[in-house]
Parts: sequence; structure tokens; C-alpha cells
Amino acid sequence: MPSREAVLEALSRVIDPELRRPVTELDMVRSVEIEDGRVDVTIALTVAGCPLRSSFEDQVRREVATLEGVHEVTLGFDVMSAEERQALTEKLRGSVSGRAQGLSLDASTRVLAVCSGKGGVGKSTVTANLAVALSQQGQRVGILDADIYGHSIPHLLGIHQRPVAVDKMIVPPVKDGLKLM
Repeated sequence: MPSREAVLEALSRVIDPELRRPVTELDMVRSVEIEDGRVDVTIALTVAGCPLRSSFEDQVRREVATLEGVHEVTLGFDVMSAEERQALTEKLRGSVSGRAQGLSLDASTRVLAVCSGKGGVGKSTVTANLAVALSQQGQRVGILDADIYGHSIPHLLGIHQRPVAVDKMIVPPVKDGLKLM
């Protein structure tokens, strides 16, 4: 029979598809029960109607079923309380607390603006290529597409997911290490 620690280790490889972090790190594992080769796991979702819950099901079954002595894996879902969502928001924000006046950036952050007064000159293409190149060099990269006539960066990068709101905080979709808003 697997130990609770072994199951939690397996669950550390289950990544929240929206927040892109392990469910164990996000305190989403509500309970783990092990009995006679059967492992019952309960995951607390940020919202009741989470559209990506099937991703959790697939990942939990894949990771936990590989443990020696596991014959059956069941997964249940619960919803985070307001206090749990607030704690998650604080964890995701890191050292940034509350809302500051104006824009507050870490000292290591660099902002590059790609702009032009004319349309159709390749601003989005340059932005996407620059972001991918910086990301491939190991930099943490985010893109804010502020095109008032229609954003094209999601199309160029093949991102179809929308940002997720977690307790008044917007979490951007991530693809290949790029965060996009």
C-alpha cells in the first residue's frame, strides 16, 4: 500500500492547467485517503464550474495510478472558501501586497514598448518574436497586447485560453513560458 507521502509526491506532479503550478503548492489537495489499494483524492477548485476539471482527473489518475500497490484512484472535487481563495491570491502575488498607486514593478523588471502610429507595420509580429526569443534565453516574459482595434498576439502565439480571475486577481494564460494579457 502506498504511503500518504508517496501519494502527495505524485500529486506534486499534477499541474493546475490555469495557474500553471502544482496543486500541492497551491494548497488545492483537500484530502487523501488510502485503503486496500484504493486512493481517494479530493481537490479544491477555485470556482465551482471549473471548465478544466477533466484535466485534473486525467493528471491525478495518471500520476497516482503509477504508484506501487494502487489498484484504483477516485477523484472528488470541492470548492475553495473565500478565505482559501484569499490565501491563494496572496501566494500567487508573492511579495506584492494590495494595490499600489500607479504601477509598481520589481527592480529587475524591464518594460519594452513596441508601438507605431501606423497600422499594419508588424508591431505584433515583432512583439511575439522578441518575447519568444527572450523566453528561449531563460528570461521571464509577459506580453500586454493593448491594441485597441483588436488583439492579434493570442492568434500569433496560438493561445486560446482566456485569463482567469482568482479573488479579484487576474492570472494570465501561459504558453511555452510566455504570459499573455
